[in-house]
Amino acid sequence: MKKINRDGLLLCELQAAAFEKSVDKIDSSSEIFIRRFMKSKAAKRLDNGSALDSNIQANDILQLVNEEYGVTDYGTIKYTHNEMYWIGYIYRYFAIACDLTSAQVYRIVKPKELRGLFLPYHTMDPSQAIERILEAKGMLMDEKMELERQYEIFKRIRTQNTKKP
Repeated sequence: MKKINRDGLLLCELQAAAFEKSVDKIDSSSEIFIRRFMKSKAAKRLDNGSALDSNIQANDILQLVNEEYGVTDYGTIKYTHNEMYWIGYIYRYFAIACDLTSAQVYRIVKPKELRGLFLPYHTMDPSQAIERILEAKGMLMDEKMELERQYEIFKRIRTQNTKKP
C-alpha cells in the first residue's frame, strides 16, 4: 500500500465532502448515489488526479453526477452525514493507496458493507481500516503479506497430501 501525499489527501477531502453533501442535495438513496458516483466521469477525474488542475468543489461533483446519470429519487435509505463523509474518504484513500480505480474499489467493497464498518473503523487510520477490509476478504496488497498467505496455503496442501494413505 503506497503512502498518500498532500494531493491525495486533498482528493480524499474533496470526495468526502461531496459524499457528505449528497445526503441533503441528492434525492436518491445514499447507495444509489455512491454507485453512480463510483462509476462516473467525475470519479475518473479524481482517479487520474485531473480534478486537482481545476477548481472543482463538492457541489460541482454532485452536479456532474446528476448531469451524467440524470436526477432520480430512487431509494429511500439515507446514510448519516458522518457515515457518508467517512465512506467517501475511505473509498478515495483506498483507490489511491492501492492504485485502483473507483470502479475497482467499488467492486471490492460495497457501501452497505462500509456502513457496517463505520462504527468500529471510523476512528482508525484509513490505511489500517483498508488493510483490515482487505484481510477480511483474503485480498492482501502487501507483498510480504501475500507471500505469507501463499506459504500458509502451501503448508495446508502439503499437510493434506501427507495424510493420504
